[in-house]
Amino acid sequence: MPDRVQRLRDAAQARHNATLHRAEHVVERLTRRGEPVSYRHVAEAAGVSRSWLYRQDKLRQQIDELRSRPATTASAAVPSAERATADSLRQQLHTYREEITRLRTENQQLREQLARRLGAERTAAITSRS
Repeated sequence: MPDRVQRLRDAAQARHNATLHRAEHVVERLTRRGEPVSYRHVAEAAGVSRSWLYRQDKLRQQIDELRSRPATTASAAVPSAERATADSLRQQLHTYREEITRLRTENQQLREQLARRLGAERTAAITSRS
């Protein structure tokens, strides 16, 4: 009988360790991605309850520390070599404005073409009735 009890204790401890490891991994992943670390996010991602997280002293301390840090901006997560420069953003803006102008012109031409066609059809309908 004592052997059985010990096996149950060992299994419970192994399950606890696996769950703890899973939750720690989620915290690391959220931190690495620059996503907000909260009890709700960690609990959902790790598949554990928030109350369980609160009972884990080491994990609770780590989450509280990460929550108290100021939120990192998206630009901080992107390496400086990959960040857009002011010149490249200006060039993109210029390109987008040119595309908008081209699309507006095309849109106007299509509206005029449609108006001419509808006018011609209306004229044909009126003359065919007479």
